[in-house]
Amino acid sequence: MGLTIISVLAILLIVNGCSAAKPSSSTTKSDSLIVAIGAEPDTGFDPTKGWGRYGSPLFQSTLLKRDDDLKIEGDLATSYEVSEDGLAWTVQLREDVVFTDGKPLTSEDVKFTFDTSASNGSAIDLTNLAGVTAGENEVIFRLKKPQSTFVYYLITTGIVPKHAYSSSYAEQPIGSGPFTFVQWDRGQQLIVAANEHYYGKKPSFHKLTFLFLNEDAAFAAAKAGSVDVAYIPSAFSGQEVAGMRLEAVKTVDNRGIAFPYVKAGGKTDKGYAIGNDVTADKAIRLAINTVINREQLVEGVLEGYGSPAYTTNDGLPWWNEDTKLQDHDVEAALGILKDGGWSDSDNDGVAEKDGLKAEFTLLYPAGDVTRQSLALAAAEMVKEAGIRINVEGKSWDELEKLMHANAILLGWGSHDPLEMYNLYSSDFGGVDYYNTGYYSNPAVDKWFEQALEARTEEESIEYWKKAQWDGETGLSVKGDAPWAWLVNIDHLYLVKDGLDIGKQRIQPHGHGWPVTDNIESWGWK
Repeated sequence: MGLTIISVLAILLIVNGCSAAKPSSSTTKSDSLIVAIGAEPDTGFDPTKGWGRYGSPLFQSTLLKRDDDLKIEGDLATSYEVSEDGLAWTVQLREDVVFTDGKPLTSEDVKFTFDTSASNGSAIDLTNLAGVTAGENEVIFRLKKPQSTFVYYLITTGIVPKHAYSSSYAEQPIGSGPFTFVQWDRGQQLIVAANEHYYGKKPSFHKLTFLFLNEDAAFAAAKAGSVDVAYIPSAFSGQEVAGMRLEAVKTVDNRGIAFPYVKAGGKTDKGYAIGNDVTADKAIRLAINTVINREQLVEGVLEGYGSPAYTTNDGLPWWNEDTKLQDHDVEAALGILKDGGWSDSDNDGVAEKDGLKAEFTLLYPAGDVTRQSLALAAAEMVKEAGIRINVEGKSWDELEKLMHANAILLGWGSHDPLEMYNLYSSDFGGVDYYNTGYYSNPAVDKWFEQALEARTEEESIEYWKKAQWDGETGLSVKGDAPWAWLVNIDHLYLVKDGLDIGKQRIQPHGHGWPVTDNIESWGWK
């Protein structure tokens, strides 16, 4: 897809008009930075509605945060402890923090933030939170039942000011983070400035401008020398841009095929069909996982910028490495199908079992070229095992009606093992885009329960790993294989020569924003 001359001129007009900012080509090593980012927040910059889950919340501080090695450390919190019964989390707060309007951040602001998040019913699931008590430089969170993953809400939820919160907060946020809000032009740009009141490491840049550009436009702006950092797709990775280098960041931003796990016949509350007789057969799912050549997908679809995926959390502390398997083993795949009662008796290239053809439909979001390419390539690969996949692109509205009875190519990836729980727990069968195939395994649910009831992240990790594969069963391809994970997509950025974007952590799912997770440490060499 190309850009028209008018489109390119419009981009440059936006960039050059950013509050009198000059193009970055003439401001090298200045104290301002222009970043082309992939996605504009739908709901604005309100953490109580989900802002900041992917990347830095920029304007707000969080109670805890992760370091470059993904270990948990304090931000607003100086310490925290969990009661013996796991129901009370006590957090001690710093006393030197103020919001950008000069007002002090107190325990009342923390309580207000979590109370508001819980009442919003937003992307932050605080249904297990019984209540929050604000003390002197101390906050106590009381849970209905033990939940080790509650720590991730302390890591990702930015604190908002009780005194300055209103219905317009998302458009004009006030916080205590490294940057302060300046201007938001919907559909075009976000301008922020360094927060002079910030208690942590001061950013190297006084001003940041984020441009909301699609992939073609971001690449055009980079070639024009008008941005310092641009998020680009792998399709553009082979083209050199003068004065910029390509940075490839490893991720858990994965793509995979979710299979209907149960047989056809059921209906959702909205009357949508549930189940598929072909994908409900474990032999089909295992054969597909075994015959797919993930390395070839990385090289052919992602131009080499990615890695084979086996779970939704490859490379993270709670990943069970035993879930890896030998890719592209055609003989093994054929053996799995044969043992499962599938054979091509009529020699048409498609196996059958009891009169049922090994054939089903794989859906993907129309307009997503990467997912389309992955779906088509996977469909071609499974032909070697005698399986026929019909690939169709649909709108998201259509996908919601069809995804419980057809395979669907989805993308996930988070720094939170709770995502694994959401994708595989029987409690989430048919809930939003989580467990679309209605997967259920009592043993896996039991491991999940023990992981959630653990008192610390360290204690929970072994249970998360066993849910994937405990030696006998699990949610991975070693066990039930309700998914065929395909690839983890590297996040690619064109970066101005001389600009150091620090040590990039393994990034979660997201279109550009994850790179901001360490943005206060960026600087010119």
